[in-house]
Amino acid sequence: MGLKVAVQMDPIEAIDIGADSTFRIAEEAQARGHELFYYTPGRLIYREGHVLARGWPLEVRREKGNHFTLGEETEIDLADWDVVWLRQDPPFDMGYITTTHLLERIHPSTLVVNDPFWVRNSPEKLLVLNFPELTPPTLIARDLGVIRDFKAHHGDIILKPLYGNGGAGVFRLDPNDRNLSSLHELFIGINREPLIAQKYLPAVSKGDKRIILVDGEPVGAINRVPAEGETRSNMHVGGRPEQAALSERDREICAAIGPVLREKGQIFVGIDVIGDWLTEINVTSPTGIQELERFEGVNIAAKIWEAIEAKRG
Repeated sequence: MGLKVAVQMDPIEAIDIGADSTFRIAEEAQARGHELFYYTPGRLIYREGHVLARGWPLEVRREKGNHFTLGEETEIDLADWDVVWLRQDPPFDMGYITTTHLLERIHPSTLVVNDPFWVRNSPEKLLVLNFPELTPPTLIARDLGVIRDFKAHHGDIILKPLYGNGGAGVFRLDPNDRNLSSLHELFIGINREPLIAQKYLPAVSKGDKRIILVDGEPVGAINRVPAEGETRSNMHVGGRPEQAALSERDREICAAIGPVLREKGQIFVGIDVIGDWLTEINVTSPTGIQELERFEGVNIAAKIWEAIEAKRG
């Protein structure tokens, strides 16, 4: 029996259908006979005990420039639907957090993917703190003196916003760098959040591996290689995807974190591994499905839907 599936995502007209994981998820859902409904986060509503969304029935197609058709705009009660996908991109701000609070009110009667309680409580750069033995030396602080001491101890560090995404605001500060104070001044002028610093891992020059896990199990990986002269490997900023195999260390990392992800209802997760070290656990809106499918010839979206369908009975 087909499921009724609502997708909360960024504006669909702007997505890249050759790379966007949400599009691939919707495409596979449609192929499996599921009914699709699309709305943006700003159209999520709480009214008198009901969690509602104002949006459109959706059809998708792999046709560049003509990749979707919307039905008549309507308002639905999300409690009447089988699955809601929480798929808008960060920033992980109060707007994002508010959507998790609202969607939590219908979960798990309506299955929200990923579980909104644990999305809210497990942001990408904080969930890794549960696994210090798997991560490089890490600091979360706002105080400049503390960050300066961390840099003095490790020499070469990466500094970035705690709730950033897509490689934005990521800086490498090597032993000769003199910009820490200026960057700190810039960051604290933007928001009141701490910063995160990690010891720089030279292995990043060979790539930052994105491993996809479905219901806690690894299903494959791609390697994202930084562009010439870049520290960041994110595909948003020019990183080049390459085929990659899972190493023994990768499997060790997945074995350690997989049961935790499964317990917390994180069905579709992308983790980042540089060399032998886990750097992020992406639960908000992970990417990489389409690149992995092209390299491996495996239907990763089908594996995700199989896990969801099993939970829906």
